[in-house]
Amino acid sequence: MDFFGLLTMIGGLALFLYGMNTMGDALSKLAGGKLEQVLEKMTNNPVKAVLLGAGVTAVIQSSSATTVMVVGFVNSGIMKLSQAVGVIMGANIGTTVTSWILSLTGIESSNFFMKLLKPSSFSPVLAMIGIIFIMFVKSERKKDIGTILIGFAVLMFGMETMSGAVKPLADVPEFTSLFTAFENPILGMLVGAVLTAVIQSSSASVGILQAMCATGSVSVGAALPVIMGQNIGTCITALISGIGASKNAKRASLVHLYFNLIGTVLFMTLFYSANAVLHFAFLSETASGATIAIIHSVFNIAATLVLLPASRLIEKLAYVTIPRTDDEDAGEQIKVLDERFLEKPAFAVAQCKTAVCDMAQLIQQTMGLVASVQNSYSEEQIQKIVDIEAEVDVREDELFTYLTKLSVKPLSEVDSKNISKYGKCIIDFERISDYAKGIAYAQKKLKKEEGQFSEDALEDMKVIFDATMEIVECTVRCFVHEDRELAMHIDPLADVISSLKKQIRKNHNQRLASGSCSVELGMALIDIVTSLERIAKHCANIAEEEIANVTDRYALHEYVRSMKEGNELYRELTATYQQQFSLGK
Repeated sequence: MDFFGLLTMIGGLALFLYGMNTMGDALSKLAGGKLEQVLEKMTNNPVKAVLLGAGVTAVIQSSSATTVMVVGFVNSGIMKLSQAVGVIMGANIGTTVTSWILSLTGIESSNFFMKLLKPSSFSPVLAMIGIIFIMFVKSERKKDIGTILIGFAVLMFGMETMSGAVKPLADVPEFTSLFTAFENPILGMLVGAVLTAVIQSSSASVGILQAMCATGSVSVGAALPVIMGQNIGTCITALISGIGASKNAKRASLVHLYFNLIGTVLFMTLFYSANAVLHFAFLSETASGATIAIIHSVFNIAATLVLLPASRLIEKLAYVTIPRTDDEDAGEQIKVLDERFLEKPAFAVAQCKTAVCDMAQLIQQTMGLVASVQNSYSEEQIQKIVDIEAEVDVREDELFTYLTKLSVKPLSEVDSKNISKYGKCIIDFERISDYAKGIAYAQKKLKKEEGQFSEDALEDMKVIFDATMEIVECTVRCFVHEDRELAMHIDPLADVISSLKKQIRKNHNQRLASGSCSVELGMALIDIVTSLERIAKHCANIAEEEIANVTDRYALHEYVRSMKEGNELYRELTATYQQQFSLGK
């Protein structure tokens, strides 16, 4: 091979790796996080775990990606270690699909229909369809499909280019002797493991080996230990992912390593022991792309069938390596927003929704405490309100940081809208929490100064508190369930609460004039009802964001204004809430 042949091979390798990466990312984006959500809802059935792990990996074309996601699930407490074992085993089976697809490049036939199965025949058609989808179709989903087709075509073109570039190496004695050396099981395993660890993809390293088979210099005996080593090398991605994770997540990455290591050692020991007695003739035969795919599939399926019944032992081995400590569960915080999920942006967006929903539930809880303190003062509940507000502040910071990192990832139009919505809503939820704490401090000050509202003032306060609790509950339900119809109820109720505040101030001025209320108590009352009104306004902001998700965001304010001015439903809802939350004066 001359210098230009080497450049061609490097170019083919680059296209091959780029095509594989592009296709995998586009497949994940098209799935919209649904595949990961299927894994998230894993049952304790080990067979189902294996099948789901295999299915998801076959679709996203990367066992490393699946395993890293599993490490993230375990780190987040979404998945138990016992569930992760089956998924990891299934991922090893799913990754063999790629080798079968790549083996199609080795088809040699003069039959027209057989030639159509050769990637060099159908890849250009797929590439043309893909580029048409990307350039001329507006649908985001079809653009993703176009990217998948382009990625596949580039992958196959890279494979063909590599195969063509290495063919002249068949006449180079040094190259032939190099692969003869790989027939040494230990050396072959080391080469396969190092190559796969460097490029962090067993599918890619298997593809490179299949391309080398085009020289006709690779025997089955040389290919077999390299494939075994590739299964060990692919564990490096999960091991790196486990760094800085919880102990259970580290154990999950070790499960991946132990499964491949035990399977490889067991297979190699049995196979070469049998070969010493039976002297397998096929080891000296020339390997093809299909041969590589067969070895890759047989090993991974056989290893899973043998080791699945012993999955508990592999799990225990992980616990022996990283022993459980008494304070482990208390010391490790469950993280819904795991950094590993950023590699699968659609699923990371779904995790953000979960985190914001958890934050919303805290807001509802703190508002319930504020209303409870208004009826019956409790220092313990005041402290709970303060503690929740501090927790909400921490969650807001974490979410903003995570959303910022997620915003630069390749996202669908829907996911981009959702990120924008979550970013605005968490500000409103945090502000509601601040106002709730402010009300709690006002209640505490009143208690300290032994202030007592009049009966009329207490009745007014009860009405506006009930209305505020209603709007907060509606807002949380509206956000959690993405209920646009319920979102339409919130703005009318916010207007009613604003009217209540004005009426309460008017009533207070009348009591102040008659001498039945002090200035100090009046200031406390106005502070509380003003905070409740502002809470209602933030609830209306959240509702508008929910409406904006299905409405042109730039026309949102015009839409809301027109709804208030001439919408019959808006008038009906306003009248209903005015009747429900009336001061009776």
